[in-house]
Amino acid sequence: MIVILKQNAQAEQVDRLKAFLGQMGLQIHFSQGENSTIMGLVGDTSRVDPDLIASLDAVEDVRRIQEPYKSANRKFHPADTVVDCGAGVKLGGGSFQFIAGPCSVESEEQVVAVAKAVKAAGATLLRGGAFKPRTSPYAFQGLHGEGIRLLLLARQETGMPIVTELMDLSHLPLFEDVDVIQIGARNMQNFELLKEVGKLHKPILLKRGLANTIQEWLMSAEYIMAGGNAQVILCERGIRTYETATRNTLDLSAVPVLHEKTHLPVIVDPSHATGFSRLVKPMALAAAACGADGLMIEVHNDPKRALCDGPQSLTPEEFADVARRVQLVRTAI
Repeated sequence: MIVILKQNAQAEQVDRLKAFLGQMGLQIHFSQGENSTIMGLVGDTSRVDPDLIASLDAVEDVRRIQEPYKSANRKFHPADTVVDCGAGVKLGGGSFQFIAGPCSVESEEQVVAVAKAVKAAGATLLRGGAFKPRTSPYAFQGLHGEGIRLLLLARQETGMPIVTELMDLSHLPLFEDVDVIQIGARNMQNFELLKEVGKLHKPILLKRGLANTIQEWLMSAEYIMAGGNAQVILCERGIRTYETATRNTLDLSAVPVLHEKTHLPVIVDPSHATGFSRLVKPMALAAAACGADGLMIEVHNDPKRALCDGPQSLTPEEFADVARRVQLVRTAI
């Protein structure tokens, strides 16, 4: 339920309304817009009489919200959320960012070289996997703590904030200095993990699950936000369908749908979605055209020898071309 306050509402009237609603056990979230102030009521609103609330002096209107997600709902928060990723890099609300780097951190030489190259091409955040969820237990699982150390070294060399994936609560102490924590597709509904990152005061990049609906995805974001962390970035990375020509099916329709339903920024990962480097460029351009707030693209200095996901990785030169063309598309639209 949302309560829209009158523009001329007095502070004491608003305080009395807050106290009245608080007695019902409701949480109140304020959203200040240019023309109105909205109170979002979270909790059991079945006991709230909307006609009674609407009759109060400070209230302009009362509306019930049917969606189960409240904090992530655009009806509660009409203005776009802008997430501060560190070092002055902001994502959302018209601020478009490139997140680029290797699927997996392999060595100091590799990650620093890639970081410098993608920054020169226009990337503003460095991605790299220290912990890698792999289908096969025999595949390369990442360098773990050493991988995070190398990412921090690359950040020191380039000044770019770093993004890397958290797979398990036991690893959380290692992520204290990580700028943006990624929750991968396989953990989108790991609710205990979502609750814990909801207690943090740093951005969380939440990838869509392999076969999850948009509402389920937003409910996972709600878990994070319910813990007090409103800095959530949604990442569309393709879903599993019956199609086998690509690694996944990139659901670009999710981008405008999400912009209608939520105020959170939405980025697209065409690398994991398609699985082939030759398809990354056209899908990156399409993502920019449909309104994505950013792109996450895998870049490796030697894809043929990459320890993880080489076939979908761009070279630094290819990434520079994609970044240039994406900016042309954004200018055109």
